[in-house]
Amino acid sequence: MSRRAAAEQFHPDLRRAAVTWGRLTPRTAAGHRRHVRVAGALLRLGGPLRSLARTPAGVEELTRWTTRRDGGGRQRLVVVRPAAAPADPGAAVLWIHGGGYAVGAPETSLATARRLVEATGCVVVLPDYRLSVAAPYPAALDDCYDALLWLREHATDLGAARDQLVVGGESAGGGLACATALRARERGEVAVAFQVPLYPMIDDRRTASSAASTAPVWNTATNDSAWDLYLGPLRAAAEVPDTAAPARARDLRGLPPTLTFVGDAEPFHDEVTTWVHRLEAAGVPVLARVFPGCFHAFDLLAPSATVSREATAFLVDGFRRWCAEHRAEQPDQQPDQQPDQQPARQPVSGREPSGS
Repeated sequence: MSRRAAAEQFHPDLRRAAVTWGRLTPRTAAGHRRHVRVAGALLRLGGPLRSLARTPAGVEELTRWTTRRDGGGRQRLVVVRPAAAPADPGAAVLWIHGGGYAVGAPETSLATARRLVEATGCVVVLPDYRLSVAAPYPAALDDCYDALLWLREHATDLGAARDQLVVGGESAGGGLACATALRARERGEVAVAFQVPLYPMIDDRRTASSAASTAPVWNTATNDSAWDLYLGPLRAAAEVPDTAAPARARDLRGLPPTLTFVGDAEPFHDEVTTWVHRLEAAGVPVLARVFPGCFHAFDLLAPSATVSREATAFLVDGFRRWCAEHRAEQPDQQPDQQPDQQPARQPVSGREPSGS
């Protein structure tokens, strides 16, 4: 079957994009690894990727740095926030970029971060976590969790609400968001108000939708290869930790309210819909939607398509609703400390040193 004929299975708005992205998608594990090497080389040569769109008026973007817990150097954090502090502090959002755990940079999620800031006045922090080709699990999770702790400590200085920490991301970033929420529940040292894992990569085991996928953008071969890289020696282990592959978590009680969507023509459809049903069964509030005929990351790769705009509107409307409904007091927050009684926004520690 030709790619053009195969594209007929996708949403009419996405068929042309399906053909284009189908040509660019690796079909073997070796092809995926070559793709990862090339993408990594381009990133090193070109420096951090920048969004093609200009920063909107009323939004500012800053760079901050924090030290990794294991002495593995510094971690870069991209901060996106309102240029003028809002009257009421918005949510403090940790948004994690995708890329199969192996490629990418915070800048690939700038458009989403800007959109959320414009819609709600929130503050978004995008962590430049370690990729699997440099360090497998748990390096990326450690970086993201520590970035969440940094955000908790700096929320007030950034002009955000300390009692409304949010974790979210796309694809592997959504998987890391789920894993970060699981670790937060496990350790009890930071409270997450809600999570926004979009079409998250959460199950290293094959499902019906991931077992024989030839879809554009992401398919069985790329998925298997990406999990090999991320899990490393754990790939052959009898037990894979929940925080490596969150779909393996047996108990979902106490996880934060969840907002998500996924297409039904991509490998992650089954693991995401199963996760959603299990969250609901565990009593977790969920806003979720399945978009028919949509391939992986369709909203990012074909943003002008009508169905992509519908998905984006679902995200923004749901995010706005969850911001109005969900807060989570931090474990160290004093009972008489009112979240709306915060000092004026201050400069944030951890600025990029001169000459860096």
